[in-house]
Amino acid sequence: MNRNVTFALAAAALFGASTPFAKRLTGDMPPVLLAGLLYLGSGLGLTLIRLIRDRGFKASGLPKADWPWLLGAVFFGGVVGPVALMFGLTSTSGSTASLLLNLEAVLTAVIAWVVFKENADRRIVLGMAAIVAGGVVLAWPTGSSTGSDWVGPVLVALACLCWAIDNNLTRKVSASDALFIAGVKGLIAGTVNTLLAFGLGAALPNLSLTLSTMGVGLLGYGLSLVLFVLALRGLGTARTGAYFSTAPFIGAAVALLVFAEASSTAFWIAAILMGIGVFLHLTERHEHEHLHDPLEHNHAHVHDEHHLHQHDVEEGDVETHQHVHQHAVTRHSHSHYPDIHHRHGH
Repeated sequence: MNRNVTFALAAAALFGASTPFAKRLTGDMPPVLLAGLLYLGSGLGLTLIRLIRDRGFKASGLPKADWPWLLGAVFFGGVVGPVALMFGLTSTSGSTASLLLNLEAVLTAVIAWVVFKENADRRIVLGMAAIVAGGVVLAWPTGSSTGSDWVGPVLVALACLCWAIDNNLTRKVSASDALFIAGVKGLIAGTVNTLLAFGLGAALPNLSLTLSTMGVGLLGYGLSLVLFVLALRGLGTARTGAYFSTAPFIGAAVALLVFAEASSTAFWIAAILMGIGVFLHLTERHEHEHLHDPLEHNHAHVHDEHHLHQHDVEEGDVETHQHVHQHAVTRHSHSHYPDIHHRHGH
């Protein structure tokens, strides 16, 4: 399996698994405070990991031109999106909200295809449709719904749109340090949501519950986002979003296996549909002659056919290293994804 696909599925697994665990930890914690603590756990934890990795503070190395993309992603995905969701949930039933959250994968792909001109062949579209259909089946209401007010569902849909924009903007900076990108998102989103919760009258729960919630945030929001950024780097937005949309199924599976919740026919139907979608994506082969324009950027790499520059590491060295490097104009043909080196038009 392509390692970038593994990153995307692992990100979905961590995020999906965090939902039933968070549900067990929250008790009566207000939803906005919950969002704040989850994001703070992510931001603080990743910042600590980065400090340990770099043996102290180190500049991010994010190019000046990339900061607007990152700040835009933080604004839409870390501030507007969570706030819209939390307020939307106050007048939307849980089943309706879960169903609407499947819009994120669809909107992510649509923006990637229409706005950023990412390629989409028939197999990818069918795979996306199967995965989203699985999410719809899994979240379909089975009882009476109390969410008849249109304002709540519109706010939930707005949150999905914000996260779809976030995913596409994050792709623009995915060549940079994934720990830094995810850490900045967590710190800003966590601070904004926690302060908003305090402004609405919330108070911190006991220390054990606070730390447990932040721990879930580090794994389910922090490390998950790091893996998501790495997947964006290698797969592009639409494909990463499609793999990530298996998260609801993974969350349901964790609830079934770990917390012994009852399974349902819908669960197994969703499993089959999502399995078909992932299979279609795993067996995709996109190949044609394409042109690489001149490019200068900074990311971890080995010396392969796209990295033939000269320095003290021998060509073909399997050791991953990182530095600013330039790509010359190249025309060739091989199987590829819309990764950071293949963002050409079709």
